[in-house]
Amino acid sequence: MKKLLLPLLCLTVMASCAQRKKKDDVALKTKDNRNYTTEKVVNNLDNPWGMTWLPDGSMLITEKAGALIHFKDGNKTEIKNVPEVYNRGQGGLLDIELHPNYAENGWIYITYASTEGEGDGGNTKLIRCKLENGSLTNIEELYKAAPNSTRGQHFGSRIEFDNDGYLYFSIGERGNRDVNPQDITRDGGKIYRLNDDGSIPNDNPFMDKPNAKKAIFTYGNRNPQGMAKHPTTGKIWMHEHGPKGGDEINIVEKGANYGWPVVSYGVNYSGTKFTDITEKPGMKQPVYYWVPSIAPCGMDFVTGDRYPDWKGHVLVGSLKFNYVELVKLNGTEVTGREKIAQDIGRVRNVKMGPDGYIYIAVQGQGIFKVISK
Repeated sequence: MKKLLLPLLCLTVMASCAQRKKKDDVALKTKDNRNYTTEKVVNNLDNPWGMTWLPDGSMLITEKAGALIHFKDGNKTEIKNVPEVYNRGQGGLLDIELHPNYAENGWIYITYASTEGEGDGGNTKLIRCKLENGSLTNIEELYKAAPNSTRGQHFGSRIEFDNDGYLYFSIGERGNRDVNPQDITRDGGKIYRLNDDGSIPNDNPFMDKPNAKKAIFTYGNRNPQGMAKHPTTGKIWMHEHGPKGGDEINIVEKGANYGWPVVSYGVNYSGTKFTDITEKPGMKQPVYYWVPSIAPCGMDFVTGDRYPDWKGHVLVGSLKFNYVELVKLNGTEVTGREKIAQDIGRVRNVKMGPDGYIYIAVQGQGIFKVISK
């Protein structure tokens, strides 16, 4: 009897631990004849998380461990007076973005994991500052998530401005899956919207909700590590990590609930289920989702004329599979998928530079430029 039960038990476990399967998925293609090359332009970076460009064409690069690098004319210089970061797990010095009117006001926006505030550990913080003589000055705290946590996962965090000058940034649910993302009185598992000075817009969706965090713009998010403004519509798009399966691309909509963890196309890392449903009234469906997960990080739309076949489509980095995915769009419909820079390494970020080139930040290596032939 025991001999009979053992294989039956194994079959049961295997069935419960299987990933969901995606029907009729858009095929991921790899072109044999590449019409581009990649060139490393910044060497010897450990974990380049965020990158942006100053008006003179030089770069500011965040290293997760806490260094802010200024790269100019082939030389790297470490910026001084960077706030101390909580470098644990996925937390550290995270994203960096210039104000849309940087040339006039000089404001730089940075997210990082900070120990400031209530509780042990850290949580995501947003500041703005200026750069003068190789040092950060005029540092202003705009938002600090609470409470702190010693967990090492899901800090977010990306920053983006829309065409109206509003500032959006993401904070992951800090590994507190069943508490934070669906509760608008708590930080974590949210997209936030602020004015550029850190004040809260009067028309934010939860301004009249008692005890709500007024900066929240969306909720039910897991760990958004990609955010970009659509070059035509001006809408903010984002992607986020699923668990085992269920990474998503979403469009940020005022007051929207993206469902985590009530609905998901993924399962636990062990393979067991935490929900039986993939959709529910009042919860947004993704524009696209991946099964299996690609572990997306970094996101931007292709603009300019250097890559005519890619223009208007969206780039998503893959930490897990070491490539950049070109997600081809017809409006909000995904019509194609193509591997770019295959086997380049763990892609932490991908952005369009002001010179019209695509730049890819790769863990343990540096930053690459994609050059069309």
